[in-house]
Amino acid sequence: MKETWRWFGPGDPVPLHHIKQAGATGIVSALHHLYRGEAWPLDEVIKRRDEILAAGFAWSVVESIPIHNSIKLRSAFHEHFIGAWKDTLAAVAKAGVEVVCYNFMPVVDWTRTDLQWQLPTTGYALRFDAVDFAVYDLFILERKSAEADYPEDRVRAAHDRFHSMPQVRRIDLEQTIIAGLPGAEASYNRETIRNLIAEYRGVTAAELRSNLAAFLREIVPVAQEAGVRLAIHPDDPPWSLFGLPRVVSTADDVRAILTSCDTLANGLTFCVGSFGARADNDLLAMAREFGARIHFVHLRQVTRELDGSFHEAEHLAGSSDMVGVIRTMLEEEAQRRRAGRPDHEIPMRPDHGHLLADDIGKKINPGYSLVGRLKGLAELRGVVNGLKYAIPELAR
Repeated sequence: MKETWRWFGPGDPVPLHHIKQAGATGIVSALHHLYRGEAWPLDEVIKRRDEILAAGFAWSVVESIPIHNSIKLRSAFHEHFIGAWKDTLAAVAKAGVEVVCYNFMPVVDWTRTDLQWQLPTTGYALRFDAVDFAVYDLFILERKSAEADYPEDRVRAAHDRFHSMPQVRRIDLEQTIIAGLPGAEASYNRETIRNLIAEYRGVTAAELRSNLAAFLREIVPVAQEAGVRLAIHPDDPPWSLFGLPRVVSTADDVRAILTSCDTLANGLTFCVGSFGARADNDLLAMAREFGARIHFVHLRQVTRELDGSFHEAEHLAGSSDMVGVIRTMLEEEAQRRRAGRPDHEIPMRPDHGHLLADDIGKKINPGYSLVGRLKGLAELRGVVNGLKYAIPELAR
């Protein structure tokens, strides 16, 4: 597996020479200063590529080209933004990047309620607390008819927690949910997120799935001709938020996406943490079934709780069989080598590392500090090498 590292560009607190020290050889990046759905100019894409090459890396994956909400809704101007997406895809291909990770989550991207949840180790993790999220939706955002989307016991728990929650925590909770986490497509204030949620009123999962399929029918042929492999990222978390449908959460969802355009260019980012937040997702079965179409892997872990809460766990701990997933990916790589596939080496990256040691108190992108990801990458590298040593055919 090709070891990669997410880098948010020149403004990232983790510079490229620190990533070099971590041992990664590929960079995962995007033009985060051009994140409103317009086309990325070729000269800007080439500039980013050259920065990465000059530091001794390959630009392995673009994560991600944002998808404008008009595309998700098939509303006015969606043709313009699809055209911009195609233009960006062409620019990325000219820069030599072969994998594009993207998502189709409506309104909010990956979502957490706590960015510094203290662990027993005294490090800090990202956390999604199901009751805290309901507190925000029901009693801070005050979304219309939100009570219908929660069981009665969750509404009661959220009510009690809201009334005992200090004002400073209410403010922090809102900022964490709607201000935009690293790599997210947008940030909001209370009014703008209410308005955008209202635009989706009445949109069903079937309609959103149909809109995704329509988008893919236009984009996949362009990617295929350009030699780019698309890799959709699962919903994070993989269930409805704010009453909005999400359609990349389960094995059935993935099957629908891959069969909508049944070609290698239409593939999957296999995120262990995102799919693993649902106990009903059989990750090993999914990795085997979709292996040929997995173009990128996020090796991160979560520890699930019974009420739907979870936190980012150690990379080799948590609720999912990380070693089993890595073995399945190595088996897929070996199969690709035997078949002569040029894409036999699957890029992977450690994701959402803990905040540890002297990174605590520094300026960081939440989930993307240096030490926690360095630790995670080293652990994952050890698993890969150990499996190859114990099972030699995985290395052939």
